[in-house]
Parts: sequence; C-alpha cells; structure tokens
Amino acid sequence: MKIVIATAVYYPMANGVAVFAFNLASGMARRGHDVMVLCPSQTGKGHVEIQDGVKVVYLKSKKMHLYADQLHPIPPKKKLFGKELPHVYYKNGFWISAMPAHQVKKALDKFKPDIIHSQGADPVGLAAISYARKHCIPLVTTEHNMPDVFTGPLKLPKPVKKPVNALLATYFVNHQKHSDYVTMPTQLAIDDLITERREKKFKAPVEAVSNGVDLSAFKSGPADPRVLKKYHLPNEYMLYVGRVDPEKQLTYIIKAFAKALKESPNARFVIVGDGVDKANLEKLAKKLKLGNSIIFLGRVLPPDVYDIYRGGMFFATASEIETQGIVLIEAAATGLPLLAVDKGAVADICRNNENGFLCQPKDVDALAAGMAKLFNDKDLRKKFSARSLELAQKHDITRTLTRFEEIYTEVLSNAKKN
Repeated sequence: MKIVIATAVYYPMANGVAVFAFNLASGMARRGHDVMVLCPSQTGKGHVEIQDGVKVVYLKSKKMHLYADQLHPIPPKKKLFGKELPHVYYKNGFWISAMPAHQVKKALDKFKPDIIHSQGADPVGLAAISYARKHCIPLVTTEHNMPDVFTGPLKLPKPVKKPVNALLATYFVNHQKHSDYVTMPTQLAIDDLITERREKKFKAPVEAVSNGVDLSAFKSGPADPRVLKKYHLPNEYMLYVGRVDPEKQLTYIIKAFAKALKESPNARFVIVGDGVDKANLEKLAKKLKLGNSIIFLGRVLPPDVYDIYRGGMFFATASEIETQGIVLIEAAATGLPLLAVDKGAVADICRNNENGFLCQPKDVDALAAGMAKLFNDKDLRKKFSARSLELAQKHDITRTLTRFEEIYTEVLSNAKKN
C-alpha cells in the first residue's frame, strides 16, 4: 500500500503523538509498504528526507513563539526588580504549518496515495483530510487529544472551561465524521469524547487501537551501572519521564514526595524531561527543602533513557489529560509499578491494587501514601511489577502495526466495492 501519515509533530520531537507517528510510519515501511509522512519542518524550510525507509516531507513552517518547541531546553525566566516575569515569548518556538494546503496537494499529487491517515485536527491533518475527501481517497483518522490538553494550562474558571471543552470536543468529533475509519488509543478516550455524540455526528466505525511501544527496547532487567553513573543517579528511585509542562501536574507529585520523605528519608525522585514548568518545579523543590532528594535530568534520549527506566523503583504521574499515556506503557513494559490519578485513560494501564495505585486527582495525601508503600514494601513492588509486565503485552507495537494494516486493507477493500 501507498500510505500517507499527516501529523503536526514528528521526529525529532519526542512527545506522544510524534513517537506514535514515527513508530507507525517506520513500522509500516519495514513491512514493505510505501510510506510518506507530512509534517511541519523544524527549520522553517520545506525539504524531504528519507528516514528508516520513510519519505518525510517537512512542510514550510513558521515559529509560534508563544509555545516552546519541545526540543530545546527552556530558558530561565527573566527578572524585573527581582521578580520573575512569565514566559510570553520563546526564542525556540513551536513550529507550525499554518496554511499548508498547497504544499500538501503538491506532495500528494506526486505520491498518489492509496490511503491517508490523519493524526489530528491541526492544519496539516485538516489539509490531508480535505484532499482525501476531494479525491475520494480512503481516510483513517486518529484523535490523540482531549479538550483538557488545551484548556488545562489556561487555568480557566469552571463556568468558562466547561463550555469551551464542549466546543473543542465537538470540533474534534466533527473533523472525523467524514472518515472511513476512526481510532483513538483507548476505549476510555472514545467513551469520553465520541460515544455520546457519535450517532448524530457520524457513522464511521470507531475502534480503540493502542499507540503501542517497542517491547524489545522497553524490557525489565537491571540498569547498566555505566548509564546511572553518567547521570549521577542512585541505584533506585521514583521516576517520572515526559513533558514537564503545567498540564502534567507534577506539582502534586513533588508535594506528595515531600510528605513521603518523612517515612522514607532515603528516597529519591528523578524527573526526566523538559518543559515550561521546569523552573517553577525547581523553585518548589527548593522551597520544600528537597535538596539532593530530587533530581531534574532534563531531556534524555534513547538508548540511555531505557536504562533510566530500568533503574526506577516505580513510575509516578498526576497527569489528568492522557488519552493513553505512552510513558505509562513504557514504564509498565520495563516492569515498573505505577502511581497515577484516576482521570482520562490512565486506568487502562494503571490498575488500582493490581500493578500500582490510582488516586483521586490532586489528592496529595493519597499520592504520598502510595509512594510510602511503594518505597518501603519490596514484595508489593515485585507483585505490581509482574502485573505491569502482563498488562504491557497487549500494547506491543507489533500488534498495533498489524491492526492498522488490517484497518487500511479493510478500508481500501470497501472503497473498491463502492
């Protein structure tokens, strides 16, 4: 098949959507398909590269300086009269192709795809969807976002946030209603976003298909001591990996960790990743006098990050916006117990009292109690670890690739019949 994957984020970015799009594209190419990716350039200039057998068309783009690019370290906040000013401009801004229709058309006219797979309602995805509809090309759409991803960081008052979330949810659903097949990473995400609006908006099949992870890379076992030494890490620690942005709610994890230290004074917490909230969290850690008990590593890339996972005692997050949470699957695939909050689709991989603890959102005391149990009970960690490994198996990337291959084949077959 000649497959096009349209996405707002792609390599070298490392957020969930970018990782999924990269794994899907490279995996399909390894299976013998002809794959092209459409995505914004990270330099501004349009160009084409061949990566892992995939033709990647980087579209002309512009920097959106209001949001960081998730590639470069976040600079410290500027000060005025001794007080920190909020970030309103990022030199290394997020790249966006605002009006890519002409570029998308040119690339697709030349490639002549059998099927188009859009990863969201961003300009690139919408341009690809429009092309598919106009040229009667079979269309698959995957929605990775929830309204809270956008409204959460804005800290809107509840009377404002609720109707805005409803409008965003309607928008997400509307952009998929002309698809031949719709997927989301989990059934929980589908139930939250689509089911209640499904009958009125569209009749396309909807299925939960995991983003998947490469279980051959994320596997249990001892960490390489050379990697731990390289990053000055202890032999065991609580771990978080991911974006360090306000919507990830790491404030509550750090506050809970400060409480847990009273029962586990030798405990350590390692945060891997960067984002706009890092400076605030470092300041909070200092205020709570956590000292060397908390370690901010910044962004760490494979293969080192695999060993940093293996060195963890358990994985902790308070994020409420996950449509699946690839890092949770990665942690489970490494055999880590999980500590998380019961919101979004987190419960799909973190099962309360099976492979970890699920707490209510923003409940610092419950998070602290969960941490204390996991720090101090080796047998409990061993029990949860075994269950994490079991639950991770259904998220093997090979299963994900096979299912999408089947979906593409089915959609193409139906198109030929019609």
